Amino acid sequence: MEGEYTLRPVARIRSDFTEKFGIPRQSGMAPGLEAAIVFEPPYRDLQALRGLEEYSHLWLIWQFSQVVAQEKDGEHWRPTVRPPRLGGNTRMGVWATRSPYRPNALGLSSVRLVRIQPQSPQGPILWVEGADLLDGTPIYDIKPYLPYVDSHPDAR
Repeated sequence: MEGEYTLRPVARIRSDFTEKFGIPRQSGMAPGLEAAIVFEPPYRDLQALRGLEEYSHLWLIWQFSQVVAQEKDGEHWRPTVRPPRLGGNTRMGVWATRSPYRPNALGLSSVRLVRIQPQSPQGPILWVEGADLLDGTPIYDIKPYLPYVDSHPDAR
């Protein structure tokens, strides 16, 4: 279809979470836990990180890779899901949840940027805190968190 674009991971997370059980349900629920964002070879250019040190927090756009690995011909799509936060007993519309069972299985996490390691055998590495991602999770994009537009203190 015209205008479609294939997403490619720009990085992968390296975290202490080696299986999906035990991962916090939201970023920020494990604030002291550090993880490394290791860039894929085409994106290991330190110039791409220029200016990032000015930000304290980042948005990560990533894929629920285990959900994608389990799907069969789009069978994961359901208009309603049972969120664990509600005890798994109440059905909610998928758009009203953060369930991994979504048409595109994309996740969004806000993490704290701890430091930038400019050189390593794998190129530059971003060290972050509060990531709720399984080790090896593909990251499709990284964006700075901008408090003047991203924070909504009156939100409910």
